Amino acid sequence: MSQATDADGRELITRLDALADAGHARRLQGFFKTGPGEYGEGDVFIGLRMPQIRAVCREFRELPLEEIEFVLAGPVHEHRMAALVVLAEQSKRAFKRGDLGAARERYEFYLAHTRRINNWDLVDVTCRDVVGEYLLHTDDLAPLRRLAQSNLLWERRIAMVSTAAFIRADRCDVAFELAEMLVGDDHDLMHKAVGWMLREAGKRDAAGLDRFLTHHAATMPRTALRYAIERLSESRRKHWMAFKG
Repeated sequence: MSQATDADGRELITRLDALADAGHARRLQGFFKTGPGEYGEGDVFIGLRMPQIRAVCREFRELPLEEIEFVLAGPVHEHRMAALVVLAEQSKRAFKRGDLGAARERYEFYLAHTRRINNWDLVDVTCRDVVGEYLLHTDDLAPLRRLAQSNLLWERRIAMVSTAAFIRADRCDVAFELAEMLVGDDHDLMHKAVGWMLREAGKRDAAGLDRFLTHHAATMPRTALRYAIERLSESRRKHWMAFKG
């Protein structure tokens, strides 16, 4: 199907809603912790899977920022995911053609709307390509450090997961620095994010991971530690789990 060059946000929503699956929506409501007092409290799902969302988004590649903002403002999780997927794809194309201005516009838009990027999957699918890649290109770590100190959980997760762009470019030092800032975070979603990025950095810089664990393995949250050492040998995993400093 040809790209809908004159498409707007309402058309994107209509296309997504046509794929709704009530049964799967109920499962997602539980998986993403939408109950009272949970981190996803009040979020609404219609039961779409990521391949479905990406397939629809391919037809809305040129959606203007004001239309992306309209979709992102809505209550439905998959609508917000679609808006962010379109934004991330626009960022990737901007970098490919060397248009840092367009990439910066989308980076600034993303950070201006972090309260709508309000679940871990929304962050994880998109922040590397919008935030991480932009800051890698500009070699500016100050925004990541500011985000890491935010009171908003999702901004702290954006900070940590965005270091994936630096890891991919063999700048693992950035991931270790952000992990150092966030290793004491009290939220389980941050324990997982820190451990995940440590694991990925450790694939490229095993010595750097060893140095980090030497300082933190004895006291860091067990979830973060388990994620960080997941790809190590069994003997090394046992070593770090029992490490007392």
